[in-house]
Amino acid sequence: MSTSVSGGLKKYSVSIIGASGYSGAELTRLLLRHPMVELQELYAFSQVGNHVSDLYPALGCNKVYKQYSGETGSDIYFLALPHGEALQLVPSLVQAGKMVIDLSGDFRLKNPNEHQEFYKQVKSPDAVMTYGMPELFRDTIVKTKAISNPGCYASSIILGVAPLFLGNDDGLKVRAINCTSTSGISGAGRSSKTELSFSEMSENVRAYKVGIHQHIPEIMQALGTSATDPSFDFSFTPMIGSLVRGIYSILNIQLEQPANRAELQGLYHRFYQQAPFVRVRDTMTEVKHVVHTNYCDVHIAGMTKNGSLTIVTALDNLLKGAAGQAIQNMNLMVGINEATGLL
Repeated sequence: MSTSVSGGLKKYSVSIIGASGYSGAELTRLLLRHPMVELQELYAFSQVGNHVSDLYPALGCNKVYKQYSGETGSDIYFLALPHGEALQLVPSLVQAGKMVIDLSGDFRLKNPNEHQEFYKQVKSPDAVMTYGMPELFRDTIVKTKAISNPGCYASSIILGVAPLFLGNDDGLKVRAINCTSTSGISGAGRSSKTELSFSEMSENVRAYKVGIHQHIPEIMQALGTSATDPSFDFSFTPMIGSLVRGIYSILNIQLEQPANRAELQGLYHRFYQQAPFVRVRDTMTEVKHVVHTNYCDVHIAGMTKNGSLTIVTALDNLLKGAAGQAIQNMNLMVGINEATGLL
């Protein structure tokens, strides 16, 4: 172990594989100021030999991006790689006894058939990962050494409806959920296609992967059902909008029976009362309320007499939807307050 002790506090050595992308840069920024870690190595395949300060001057980091060659000298490894590239790396790190947090979708789905259908890849059976959504699975996260970090769209939708499925003692039953979510352009990654460049997306909104997005089975799995045999009707329309960061989700939910809005407010407040990064707002939320933070805002926007419920959520896709949530998971894994380094 390369754990160090400074001022009586145990510090963990941390490295990032895939550090030059947007999520990797946010991880770098957060870990540089985190009081319980020492940022050791930054690996980035396309930027090997370049200084972090050349790519991201605002980070104030003079480290040099290196090529990853199987090193296991750090206590904790974050992987912020494109889908498919962590499949071979994660099992070896887990076998070496390292704490691992993977930000890709490579290990989110338990069903290998769903993984192959939605990611078009064969999933490695050699790594057992815990799905890292602290608000739902905190008790499991604190006992694990390997985390699969949730997707950004999935986080915005799951947190918006989870109380109806996992905290509901009032007999509420969901018949259908229709989701429309708009993401900032950064959600496509730093090396995205020309069609997602600023000149193409400025003053523009575009839907894509309607009905086949890879976060669909992830959402259903977290809510206790599956994409292949769902217990309720589910539709999802993801969109890219002309903003840099943020996700704004409109969740139209059909309940079996109408519910009292005040009771729903109470349900949501109770469910998230121990969740430091979910804010149940009484007024409408906006993307600008959450960007550059690790918060997910949830607002019960409307309730009709026939049982139709509208919930609006907002989060930063690079923080609560990626790097911030990953740090939150790390904090729980090492046994410290989950908000450390995030406020």
